[in-house]
Amino acid sequence: MSFYSFMINRAFSASDNRRDRSLTTPDDILRFDNISYGPELLDVYRPKTGDRFPVIVSVHGGGWVYGDKDRYQYYCMDLARHGFAVVNFTYRLAPKHKFPAALEDTCSAFSWVLTHADEYGFDLDNVFAVGDSAGAHLLSLFCCVCQDPSFAKELSVVPPEGFLPKAVALNCGVYQVERSKKKDLTTRLMEDLLPEKGTDRELKAISPVFHLLPGFPPAFIMTAEGDFLIPHAAMLADKLKSLGTPVEYRYYGDPEHVLGHVFHLKIRLDEAKHCNDEECAFFRQYMACSKSEL
Repeated sequence: MSFYSFMINRAFSASDNRRDRSLTTPDDILRFDNISYGPELLDVYRPKTGDRFPVIVSVHGGGWVYGDKDRYQYYCMDLARHGFAVVNFTYRLAPKHKFPAALEDTCSAFSWVLTHADEYGFDLDNVFAVGDSAGAHLLSLFCCVCQDPSFAKELSVVPPEGFLPKAVALNCGVYQVERSKKKDLTTRLMEDLLPEKGTDRELKAISPVFHLLPGFPPAFIMTAEGDFLIPHAAMLADKLKSLGTPVEYRYYGDPEHVLGHVFHLKIRLDEAKHCNDEECAFFRQYMACSKSEL
C-alpha cells in the first residue's frame, strides 16, 4: 500500500467514525446482513411493511483503496426509508486487488440482485443505483460496459446480459483520469489501482467520459461547494446531455455554506437530507409499473 492509500485509510476511517457515531438501525427497516454474492459480502435493507420494492444498488466510494458496506449502512438504510430495497455491497480494494476487480464485483452484485428478487422482494422492473466518488466512477463505468459488449470484453468483465439500471445518481465522482504533472491525489492512486500503474492506455480505458453512448441511463449528477472533483460533474452532465440522456445536475452549497466532498453521506445534515430526497424523487420519475402489477 502506498503512502497515499495509507493516509486515505487513516483519515477516512476517522472521519467516518465521527459521522456515524451513535447512529442505529431505524425501527422501520428490516436488514439482511453479510450475504455472499461472490468474493465479498452484501447487505439488503428494506421497509418492514410491504412485499415488493424498487431497488437501489449502492456503490461505495473511498478512492478505490478504502471502504466497505459497513461504512455505508446508515446512509443506505436512510435511502431504504424512502420506500426502496437497498443493496449495499463491499467490493475488493486496491492495491491488493488491481483493476478490474472492483468493476468485476460491481457486475457480480447486480447479477446477484437479478437472481434473488423473490427472496428479498426486489421489483426487477425498477432497479436504480447510486455511487459516490470512486463509486460514482465505478457505477458510470458499469453502465458503459452494460451498453457496449466490446468494451466489457476489453476490460475483461461480464455485466448481466441485457441489463441497464433504470436511472443512476452519480455523486461527487471522477469521470476522466488524466496524467497530471502535479501528481494530484487521483493520479497517485492510479499507481495502486492499475496493473501498469497508470499508462495512457489504462487511463483512457478507465475514464467513463470516453465510453459514453446514447441510451446511457437518466442521470442525477451532483457536486457541492468544497468538493475537490467539481469540474468532473459538469463535464459529465454536458457530455450526457449532448448524447440525449436526461440529466439533472445539482450543485449544493455556496461560498457561505461549504459542504465538501460526499456531504450527502452525513444523513443528519439538512443539506444531505435534501439531496437524498431529490435523488429518490428523481428515481420515482423513471419508475415503471412492475410486471406483478399488470
